[in-house]
Amino acid sequence: MSNELIITIQHLHTVPTWTGRTGYCHKACRGFFDRHGWDWSTFLQDGIPAQQLIDTGDALALAVVEHAKQLQEAEHGHGK
Repeated sequence: MSNELIITIQHLHTVPTWTGRTGYCHKACRGFFDRHGWDWSTFLQDGIPAQQLIDTGDALALAVVEHAKQLQEAEHGHGK
């Protein structure tokens, strides 16, 4: 599982949004975490496994996972 993609606060800060801006609102993200019973503070420290977000089926969660995958591919030269 060491290759598991971890979503971090940096991903939330840099994800392109439907408004043309970059990044998701912390208040809305904290609410999302609360609704799923996840600890926001732990996320800020350690991130969250991408699969956990994927399992929600939420469109915004899926978008941030896709964004993180694209960043990872660009960083490691994959996907070309």
